Amino acid sequence: MNRKLKDKIFRFIIYISVCVVVFVFLFITIYVVYKGFSSINLDFFIRLPKPVGEKGGGMVNAIVGSFMIVCLAALFSVPLSILTGIYLSEYKNEKFANVVRSALEILSGVPSIIIGIFVYGLVVVPMKRFSLLAGSIALSIIMLPLIAKTTEEMLNMIPLSIKEAGLALGLKKWKVVFYILLNTAKPGVLTGILLSLARVFGETAPLLFTSFGNRFWHRSILEPAAALPLQIFVYAIAPYDDWNRQAWAGAFVLIVLVCILIFLSRRLILKYK
Repeated sequence: MNRKLKDKIFRFIIYISVCVVVFVFLFITIYVVYKGFSSINLDFFIRLPKPVGEKGGGMVNAIVGSFMIVCLAALFSVPLSILTGIYLSEYKNEKFANVVRSALEILSGVPSIIIGIFVYGLVVVPMKRFSLLAGSIALSIIMLPLIAKTTEEMLNMIPLSIKEAGLALGLKKWKVVFYILLNTAKPGVLTGILLSLARVFGETAPLLFTSFGNRFWHRSILEPAAALPLQIFVYAIAPYDDWNRQAWAGAFVLIVLVCILIFLSRRLILKYK
């Protein structure tokens, strides 16, 4: 078999693979939009869920709850993840850095439901209650390896001469790292943060064991909280047509939010490319 024929076969396999991936993405997106957009109305965004058997209502508490859980998770995870990424980049040859790097790789592959069970035993059981706080902790653990690895990779891409120039000017090492290196890597780090937010926005399994869900408004982070993926799950398996309709509407809103986060991350990449 000559090289030209091998090249054509290889390209054909690549094109087929790309077409399959694009087809699956478009099919899922179009189907969710078709089923969900027709179910969207004003009540969905301003009303609380109705009791079982009553039609109407909305998911405003779940939408707000999702934003609160994810934002609190980011507050926990982002500083710790960035500092971890800095450590891995600055002390990459140390034995402990290799241990931390391996731990992050393993953590990134742990199923989210396992993290939910872990936080359930660590937070929910001692507190004797489900809570928004527990849900945020679970999502922050999922975010941690994603942001840490992105931060490390972005810092490693910065030329060594920039760091040496800062040190040559007499700046302390921590100032060089935070004011020069991290500032230079900021677009990539922000992109990693946005992608990690998109990753956890649709997580359901960890929240089943932690925040649990709530049909009403929650008054503190120590109370059970509704979240959009949880509400979609509950409504999708319910034997009520109106709840099934709202589940599709929730799925449509969720996919729009995720697409917005991914779009923003792409804009950051293109802006600073």
